[in-house]
Amino acid sequence: MELKTVARVFSPFGSKFAVPRQSGLVPQLRARLVFEKEFRDRECLRGIEGFSHLWLLWGFSENADRGWSPTVRPPRLGGNARVGVFASRSPFRPNPLGLSCVRLLAVEWDSPDGPALLLGGADLTDGTPVYDIKPYIAYADSIPEAAGGFTAGEKPGTLPVTCPAEERTKLPEETWAALEGVLACDPRPHYHRDPARVYGFPFAGREVRFRVTAEGVEVVSISDLQKGEKV
Repeated sequence: MELKTVARVFSPFGSKFAVPRQSGLVPQLRARLVFEKEFRDRECLRGIEGFSHLWLLWGFSENADRGWSPTVRPPRLGGNARVGVFASRSPFRPNPLGLSCVRLLAVEWDSPDGPALLLGGADLTDGTPVYDIKPYIAYADSIPEAAGGFTAGEKPGTLPVTCPAEERTKLPEETWAALEGVLACDPRPHYHRDPARVYGFPFAGREVRFRVTAEGVEVVSISDLQKGEKV
């Protein structure tokens, strides 16, 4: 069986670093889903506007050629304890497929690049290939009593975020709100705990540098990211 890329997601994330560990953790995030030319048919989307959320089946395109292992080390277990690959959401899988539930904010029926979808809370890097889209159905997809395994009891952190005023004004209000939500989740690897270390990542065409101390997340700088530049 050969999977076809039906669409691609365009998001603020220029790299994997700082992408939320699950979809929906940062509802302020905005992404746009643009269909490949073969699927730019309004009939393919008939009725989709009636759903508030969608499932996206997508590809770990940045890990596709890195192989897989029967066991992995989930970051939330400190990067040391191992669990089975099928008991994890590791990107290093026999078939590098991801699954995300996102909010459907709007359908852009008449956009220049065909019908497109505006999404909220997506945990995807810029350019991620999407292989399928399915509606989220609350009565079937929501299971309140589901057990959480080794993730039980864990809630995403909400660290306070501080930023110098001169850096803060470099971003539009909506972009800053999304960035603040990302930083509040502490995007560092779980096993990194050096308060002096400065991290950097590309976000919405900017290079964001920050550190995490006992007081919370401190933005060090926000600067323009040159085209093609890596952080």
